[in-house]
This record gives sequence, C-alpha cells and structure tokens, in this order.
Amino acid sequence: MQYVVLFEDNPDADPEIRNAHMQDHLGFLEAAGNVGAAGPLTTRDGAAAGGIWLVEAEDAAAVDALVKRDPFWPTGLRKSVQVLAWTQVFADGQRKFGL
Repeated sequence: MQYVVLFEDNPDADPEIRNAHMQDHLGFLEAAGNVGAAGPLTTRDGAAAGGIWLVEAEDAAAVDALVKRDPFWPTGLRKSVQVLAWTQVFADGQRKFGL
C-alpha cells in the first residue's frame, strides 16, 4: 500500500538541525528501500515548513516505525507527522487503475 507522510517543522527548532543531520537523513532514505520520493516543503516566502515522503509499506504501523528510525526524528526538528494512505489515480498525464 502507498502512504504519504507529511512532516511539519517545529518553528522553535534550531535552524541548523537540518544541515547537521542532512547527510545521515539522506543515507537513511537511500537505505530504507521503500521511500519512492521525499523532499522539503516551504512556505510561500521560502521558509522551511516540513517535508513529504511517498512510501510503499505493508501498513501504517510500518511507516510509523520507519519515521521513528529517521535521524531527524530525535532532534526536535519535527513538530508533527501525519501518515495517510494514498491511492494514486493519475500520473504521467494518464489515468491509472482503469478509471
């Protein structure tokens, strides 16, 4: 099953946390094997706002466990996280799944 993980940054977190742990975070995502896409989110004025992952996993509990293994997790960077099941119905200019 596919999941979207939405991260909201903690506005009180040290802005250097992301830079200090980025290489470990990216290595973690590479090694995970089930994160199809990931990247930061910014506000309209360019301020860091959080991040998004697209994850293939057996269930939401597996995604929660993955999130908690991320090197960013214990740093206080994240204010909140949402794990949402996702069904892709459109990609690359085409309908998917015979819809």
